[in-house]
Amino acid sequence: MNELDLRTQHVVITGASRGIGLAIARACVAAGAVVSGMSRAGKCEPGIDAIRCDVTDAADIAAAFAAARERHGAVTMLVNNAGIAASAPLARTSDDLWERILATNVTGTFRCSRAVIEEMRAAKFGRIVNVASIAGLYGAPYISAYCASKHGVIGLTRALAAEFAGSGICINAICPGYTETDMMQQAVDQIVAHTGVSAENARAQLAAMNPSGRIIDVASVARSVVELLASDRNGEELVLA
Repeated sequence: MNELDLRTQHVVITGASRGIGLAIARACVAAGAVVSGMSRAGKCEPGIDAIRCDVTDAADIAAAFAAARERHGAVTMLVNNAGIAASAPLARTSDDLWERILATNVTGTFRCSRAVIEEMRAAKFGRIVNVASIAGLYGAPYISAYCASKHGVIGLTRALAAEFAGSGICINAICPGYTETDMMQQAVDQIVAHTGVSAENARAQLAAMNPSGRIIDVASVARSVVELLASDRNGEELVLA
């Protein structure tokens, strides 16, 4: 396996204003890459070029990637991290909730990948890492929309990796378990609200659902994403749980 020097790369990261996306952006900057950090808020830390982008809006995506290219040249690496989650029993999963989760997690990943694929193909080089979840590999109760969306991300990753195999473009997915983020805190709050258990007990329940029995830290996810970006692996799902 060859290791790339990220100091020559322009990396676009979606959902980069907080959580896993921000940790990935920090790790890429530390590795020397030029980073365009996209988010709905259009804000990020110093050293990360913040660009506003709603991945559910095709026009927003086109404008954001055009701005990234204008500022830093061709996009050579993409991390599709933007995502949302919510839990509800199937009977209370509304059409709106279902559509919002799939529009962000799957369609956003598809559109952002499509936005860079031709320039990567012309350059005979590119790296795409899709942030999925262990929920994309297994089922879990009360998160049918989220599970379906992350299964979709895994399927998309496999399809694109096969389509572009041998082109110089490598496409992989990373599948974290429960990770120390605002999204996980929302899950804790919901468990507390619905069951009356303590926050500590709720966190322990979530940790027990990870094979390691512990909550994953965002820095571990970020390191693994950088390793995938710097490698020539293709069509893999890296599980961190």
